[in-house]
Amino acid sequence: MCSSFATGPRQYDGTFYEFRTYCLKPSKMNEYMEKIKKNIHLRTAHSELVGFWSVEFGGRMNKVFHIWKYDNFAHRTEVRKALAKDREWQEQFLIPSLALIDKQEFEIAYLVPWSKLEKPPKEGVYELATFQMKPGGPALWGEPFKRAVNAHVNRGYSKLVGVFHTEYGTLNRVHVLWWNESADSRAAGRHESHEDPRVVAAVRESVNYLVSQQNMLLIPASFSPLK
Repeated sequence: MCSSFATGPRQYDGTFYEFRTYCLKPSKMNEYMEKIKKNIHLRTAHSELVGFWSVEFGGRMNKVFHIWKYDNFAHRTEVRKALAKDREWQEQFLIPSLALIDKQEFEIAYLVPWSKLEKPPKEGVYELATFQMKPGGPALWGEPFKRAVNAHVNRGYSKLVGVFHTEYGTLNRVHVLWWNESADSRAAGRHESHEDPRVVAAVRESVNYLVSQQNMLLIPASFSPLK
């Protein structure tokens, strides 16, 4: 018997992703990026960096966004303890960089069961589209949302990198990470999709479960694994 409170397929894989967004003080963006580029190897010695980007368009200026992968919550706890004891990381980067940061936000998210993390074929730009869905979880909006995403993928308007559903942070939030060759190719694909009846029909179905949405255009850092 299925409970009426079920929110969708059970999460069997313990792997999750930490989304971190840092808003930097005005005029401190370049200094921060130079520091993190020089010292990122100290941080990646402890856990896997999926990607690191600066925000080009969308929302607040002077912002960076990065994703970290963990096997489970125990793994993250071990990493955080190790970082706290890593004197080189603390003294060379963390403590000096705190004065450059104005605000920090983070979320914990899982890949949705029908998505896996894909690596783009070459360097490009990324779009993080964030959808605030109605309460009820994937059992309510999962299938219509999947059809809307796949409609874009199947027509080749953009390459899907991953679809994530929040576990901690703002609940009922879905992040879709896309890749395009350039901002112009992304714009062209978006305009074409708006005239595609199959995409329009799929999106129209999913918006019945949508509260709000926003997006950011992301430029990968030189040291980002996802380019």
